[in-house]
Amino acid sequence: MALFGRDARLKRRGTPFNALIVGVGNPGRTYDSTRHNVGFDVIDELARRHGVTLKSCRESATIAEVHRDGLHLLLVKPTTYMNESGRAVGPLARRFGIERAEQIVVVHDELDLDPGVVRVKAGGGLAGHNGLRSINEHLKSQDFLRVRIGIGKPPSKEQGADHVLAKFTSKDRAAFDVAVAIAADATEVIVTDGVEAAMQRFNSR
Repeated sequence: MALFGRDARLKRRGTPFNALIVGVGNPGRTYDSTRHNVGFDVIDELARRHGVTLKSCRESATIAEVHRDGLHLLLVKPTTYMNESGRAVGPLARRFGIERAEQIVVVHDELDLDPGVVRVKAGGGLAGHNGLRSINEHLKSQDFLRVRIGIGKPPSKEQGADHVLAKFTSKDRAAFDVAVAIAADATEVIVTDGVEAAMQRFNSR
């Protein structure tokens, strides 16, 4: 059965897209270069690699289409705050003919991984991540794929918000630029070779 039901599928005119690649984060310059926005950084890197420009759309996001080697991909940065990311992802999935949650790749920060570590995951729990929770609420499924970028745990639970919203130091920024490039590589392997191939390649690092 299609993810959004038959009626939703009929709304799409033209060629359905193969995948949505969604980076989650918070909009605005205040949140640029923070740990919570590494998903946005990956989308920017993919846009740079493929020579496309992200533009605003009616679904509360900036998007760019990538057409390569017979694949039709949509790069997405929601312009909602992190905890409302699903408000963009759900409508865009319907608009671009996405029928299964497994066709959506979400790139996000991960407290449970050491800083700069990149891991690929297929479905699973939400790990208290508000962006993933919102996407799950709108898709009615947790089966979407994830590219997780470790940002490490805060010193205490009370410092969680300060930790994820802190801007990178110049030293940290250099290290995370490497992680962003690896995460972009992992995303490309997912859409070309499949999530199993991506997990084998990137989860053993």
